[in-house]
Amino acid sequence: MNNINILVVDDEIEICNLIKNALKKQGYAVTIRNNAIDISKEELNKFDLILLDVMMPTVDGFTLCRDIRDEVDCPIIFITAKTMEEDILEGFSIGADDYIKKPFSILELRARVEAHLRREHREKQQVLLTNELKFNLKSKEIYFNDEKILLTKGEYKICEYLARHKGQVFTLEQIFIEVYGFDKDSDSSCIREHIKNIRAKLTKYIESPITTVWGIGYKWI
Repeated sequence: MNNINILVVDDEIEICNLIKNALKKQGYAVTIRNNAIDISKEELNKFDLILLDVMMPTVDGFTLCRDIRDEVDCPIIFITAKTMEEDILEGFSIGADDYIKKPFSILELRARVEAHLRREHREKQQVLLTNELKFNLKSKEIYFNDEKILLTKGEYKICEYLARHKGQVFTLEQIFIEVYGFDKDSDSSCIREHIKNIRAKLTKYIESPITTVWGIGYKWI
């Protein structure tokens, strides 16, 4: 159970604390959010399971689930007092994996969470979200607001490598080896030109996240 991260989203602080204490005793790391608007899409990929209340102010659980389902691969379990059949069916139709009805027992909560984590074999969609950019790690494409950014194969590899290691500085040689391997008939100086081109393409959408660390190399900020 080590290194399992669970997100709990519920506007009732008492319920959040109850869930957190119950799951922490099982060895899980638990993050609480009392409002859906406080959740950053960039942080969603770190969670292995999401427990989501349906009836919340501002943004309800159904809306949040619709918004994030295509971008997260983990199980989503609704915790709700809404037990009408049409509500349950709606939840499943938008991507929920299960329901826990309020009031619930700690034993039921733990059992359902453990069951979903054990049988979680969903094919990963492999999405990386960072700096307002969406990386599709399968198709090797980058999007800004669903608009594809046109990059060469080498440019994409540089972006993915740096973005996966956000904040870490890499030399030209390290980036070159990652992108081209050891046998490429060229030298690492070509990386400078690639990064120049990447910056020009990205700045049409956002401020380029690739920064120069003088005397060392580059990093994704």
